[in-house]
Amino acid sequence: MWDWNGTLLNDSQMAVMVINETLSKRNMPTISYDHYQKIFGFPVIDYYRRLGFDFVDESFEVVGTEFIDGYEQHKFDVSLHVGAEDVLRKLSSLRVSHSILSAYKQNTLDELVAHFGLTKHFLKIVGLDNHYAHSKVDNAKEWMFKLAHDPSDVLFVGDTAHDYEVAEAIGVDCVLIPGGHQTREVLENTGARVLDGLADILNL
Repeated sequence: MWDWNGTLLNDSQMAVMVINETLSKRNMPTISYDHYQKIFGFPVIDYYRRLGFDFVDESFEVVGTEFIDGYEQHKFDVSLHVGAEDVLRKLSSLRVSHSILSAYKQNTLDELVAHFGLTKHFLKIVGLDNHYAHSKVDNAKEWMFKLAHDPSDVLFVGDTAHDYEVAEAIGVDCVLIPGGHQTREVLENTGARVLDGLADILNL
């Protein structure tokens, strides 16, 4: 079970570029990639507050939509993480099935996965019905019920502490990959196993 943004898709630096455009437009301090990785998290509204938004003069929905509009403009400028498709293909050859569980909006998620030619690898691609990225725990529970797998047979792969929280909520093992939306230190503080890269999954 894979997270998408930051785990398979290498989009975190683009996300920093877009949020800095949003901040600059309001004469707010911009952030570095390192700082972004330290403060990003779920629910995303709390991350926006850490950026300095108070949502008094304008709503989270307005700011969040502006970010998504900017992200949409650049979504095809990013690439997959190195080795992502190779790992999917090799695991499939070992009769491991795949699904995506993402906080990304469903229709855009489907579009991007298809853009990279990966749709064929997945039993199901599960996104949210909005772009505010609150949580994906409910979707995870529903998908686990439909999968009807023993939790011990499922591995969740992500790049954020929230991915670990999702894995805990559905009772499955989890590995986290740095180089996405949060620092290695944040990932290690969850207690989850942290790998150096996607290819390390093949050695588990």
